This record gives sequence, C-alpha cells and structure tokens, in this order.
Amino acid sequence: MITRRLVLAGAAALAFAGSASAEDWKAKYPELTFAVVPAENASGVTERWTPFVEYLSKQLGVKVTLRIANDYAAVIEGQRAGNIHIASYGSASFARARLTGVKTDAFANDINADGSTGYYSVFFVKASSPYKSVDQLKGKNLGLVDPNSTSGNNVPRFELDKMGIPDADTYFSKVVFTGSHENAMLALAQGTVDVAANQWTSDDDSTLAQMLTKGMLKNADGSAMKKDDFRIIHKSAPIINGPYAYNTDLPEDAKAAIAKAFFEAPTKDKAAFERLSDGQKKGFHPASTKDWDGTIELIKFVDALRKKKAF
Repeated sequence: MITRRLVLAGAAALAFAGSASAEDWKAKYPELTFAVVPAENASGVTERWTPFVEYLSKQLGVKVTLRIANDYAAVIEGQRAGNIHIASYGSASFARARLTGVKTDAFANDINADGSTGYYSVFFVKASSPYKSVDQLKGKNLGLVDPNSTSGNNVPRFELDKMGIPDADTYFSKVVFTGSHENAMLALAQGTVDVAANQWTSDDDSTLAQMLTKGMLKNADGSAMKKDDFRIIHKSAPIINGPYAYNTDLPEDAKAAIAKAFFEAPTKDKAAFERLSDGQKKGFHPASTKDWDGTIELIKFVDALRKKKAF
C-alpha cells in the first residue's frame, strides 16, 4: 500500500539524489579554467572578462579561473590536455580543434546587437591610400592575425583564392602575422602593412570600432584617427560567430550548469554581461558542434592550399 509518507520519502530521496549528483561534479571539479584568446591587449581582456568570470563562479558554485591564452593554438592544446574546461573559440580554431581530435563541444555563441549570429572577414586599407581593390595591392604588405584565426587568416586566404590569388605569400611582398586583431589594425595605422585582414560585424561592432572608442589609433601628428580614416575594400560572405565550448568529458550536470549560466547572464548579471560585450552583443545563442561543420570544410580547403604550395 502506497502511503503519503512513502510518497514524501520517495520525493525526498529523489531530491537528495539530484543534489548529490550536482555536488559530485563540484567535488571532482572544484575549479574550472576558462580560456580566451585576446583580440585586444591583455589588460583590456582582463577588465572585460573578470566580472563575467566572477559571475560564473557565483552561479556554478565552484571557482572559475580566467586564462588569457597567448594564441589559438594554446587554447586548442589546453583543451586537448584537459587543462582548459571552457573556451572561447574563433570558428576556425574550433574547427581545427575538432579536426585534430580535441574532445570539445560547442554550446553557445554570441548574438549580435541586431539579432544576427555572424560576422565578416574584411580587408582594411587606410582611406588616404590609393587602394580601392585587392588587385591594386600586388607587391604590397599584408597584415594577418594568427594562423588559426578565422577572419584574420583562413577566410582571407579563401577569399584571395576566389580572386585568383591562391598564394598570398608570393602575391604580396610580405605577409605578416601580427598576433592579434588589434595588432593588425595598429600595423595598418602605422604603415607597417598596406592592407590588414580583420573581423567586422558593422561599423559600430568591430575591432576597429573598439579601438577608435579607446583612442588607440593615432595619426603621425598624434591626433586620434577616425572611422573615415579607414576603408573596407573587400568583405567576405557571413561567418558564424565563434563558439563557447566545454570539454566533452565534463559531467552532464556540469555542462548543463555552464550553459544555463551563460544563457541567464544578460539578466542575472547585466553589468558583467555589458562589460564583457561592450554593448555590442544581446546575449548568448544556443549552439551545437555541428553548426561548425561548414567551417571544418573551409579549414580542409585552406590546408589543401598550403599542401599545394608546399609541392
């Protein structure tokens, strides 16, 4: 005979089991490492991300430590080794991680201010230069970002190939990896390169826009540069915003808690989210690993170009 006491006891047991399950993953993972690749200088990354990481620690009930990686490869290898539990990836670096066997799964990506979830790779030149198209830049210097950057290397090479330029290294006098999106724009502003590849969502949402707001780009006379001092001469097809991904081997309860904390961030800690997004994002969009299948095909294409060049 089922009594009210048995029903209550059963409910209590289920509640305890759920609570115990949640505590089990926290006992195994008392600290989670969250890695990001700087698109700006390290101090800027720390200022933007620290409030959000503190929010995650509070929501998850375990310490979340921010790791500012030197480059995309460091994030890939950190997740491969299990030293990085959550990572902010570019689309190409996530595809590279998956192609090389890293156990990582996407769970979210950014929602732009206009509600879209993509961006573009563009070629910038200075507006004072005579260059209006890529075919006018043969023999000039090209600034790229990082070998594993989507908008700063892989898509630019794909776009150049579509223009009949399969080998950027012979078309341009010099191809320079600058190390970050900010550094690429600094190199262009300072005249180190004649054209720079970079990410761009809109005139108000890009690395260039962020740098102009901070007053980071200067003319030779020391005056602040403006939006009109730069010109886009080529824009790619839309690219899906890079994912936030967690280790595949994390307990399911932990993964669910991480995703929930991300999706609730804009309302649960509006200040931290707005500091993180600089007012350029609306929130986080649910995503899955297969959303980047197309990017994996792009990476295979760029790899094939490199192999062809090697022979």
